[in-house]
Amino acid sequence: MALRPDLAVIADNVASGAKVLDVGCGDGALLAALRDRRGCDARGMEIDAANVAECVARGLSVIQGDADKDLAFYPEASVDYAILSQTLQTTMRPDLVLEQLLRIGRRAFVSFPNFAHWKVRTSLLWTGRMPVTRLLPVAWYETPNIHHATVNDFRDMVRERGIKVEQAWFLRGDRRCSPAAASFRAEHAVFLLSR
Repeated sequence: MALRPDLAVIADNVASGAKVLDVGCGDGALLAALRDRRGCDARGMEIDAANVAECVARGLSVIQGDADKDLAFYPEASVDYAILSQTLQTTMRPDLVLEQLLRIGRRAFVSFPNFAHWKVRTSLLWTGRMPVTRLLPVAWYETPNIHHATVNDFRDMVRERGIKVEQAWFLRGDRRCSPAAASFRAEHAVFLLSR
């Protein structure tokens, strides 16, 4: 099964044999790929009990937990990579969750939807309503997103905290796009971070 585009970027850039914690691992697709294709010691944390059960049934090491509360229980520098894919915008305090990721992992992958993408801007301009798209498929009142970040917002946040951006990838649909004008052109962003 093909991985979601942001997960494919992450899977392609995690070192073989690495120790990984995927926070908000969903159905475990990335965990399975890292375990099976890269030989990683891949573990996950997921808030949704049904997803945890699905992961465990697939033989994945996943616990139920809340990124906003439960990351504090993980030891410092206990994994090579801490991953937060399409989860940052659903947390109560994205800044604190990011700090925890970089405390637990030597590096952190973070992916999120870019709410400054031109289609979102156009929808707001012409309809005056939050968009419903293939990548944001539910109405504003049904979405788990509570923080609508942009590529530029994220860059500012990591710079203010002295966090190093080792690499960044930008996605438009299922394809990578240039970093030029990424805040306008990219639907999703993936960042590899370190201290």
